[in-house]
Amino acid sequence: MIFVPVLTPDEAVADIPNGASIMIGGFAGGGQPFELVRALARRGARDLTIITNNISVHDNTDLLAQRGLIRKAIASFPVPASESAPSALDRLFKAGQIEVETVPQGTLAERIRAGGAGLGGFYTPTGVGTLAAEGKEVRIIDGREYLFERPIRADFALIRAFQADTMGNLIYRGTARNFNPVMATAADIVICQVEEIVPVGALDPERIATPGIYVDRLCIVARE
Repeated sequence: MIFVPVLTPDEAVADIPNGASIMIGGFAGGGQPFELVRALARRGARDLTIITNNISVHDNTDLLAQRGLIRKAIASFPVPASESAPSALDRLFKAGQIEVETVPQGTLAERIRAGGAGLGGFYTPTGVGTLAAEGKEVRIIDGREYLFERPIRADFALIRAFQADTMGNLIYRGTARNFNPVMATAADIVICQVEEIVPVGALDPERIATPGIYVDRLCIVARE
């Protein structure tokens, strides 16, 4: 029987190198692996490419920018909506020190899904006629314009679930079922923060959203 290593957050991210690409689950803070993000900031690996839905002071992802660890951000909401409270990433982007790729939210989710499914890309009408279309192939399908979007994969994914068993099977709760499950399929090494680890057989098979074959490391963190 396979058992997934159970580590502290700092141990779990200890081998993330400079230049790594990292997916971070969560949606506006909901379901984000807070302790893994903090551990990544303490780790101090630099020149990172961060792939996440949003980067915010409130969910700690901006801490990575504050410490100068991000080279590129790929996100749907990389900066705050209000200019009255700019984030560190916002300031660095305006100063030309960080590259930012803004991706429509549904397109971001589908690009990650395509990466996990081994697809070469997909066509979507989202973004046609906007800055999002620059440099992309445009195809007419049934009289409508579509953009070709490429898949996204990463070296690491930091995700959050509610429960895991010792084989790494995951159950999510509430808003954690946003980007976390799809990111678990699209990274070479998947590190998951959970509230509880139970024996094999204790989880309802009908509720398992991520099979353990995708999960490489677990860490237990009490619910905040």
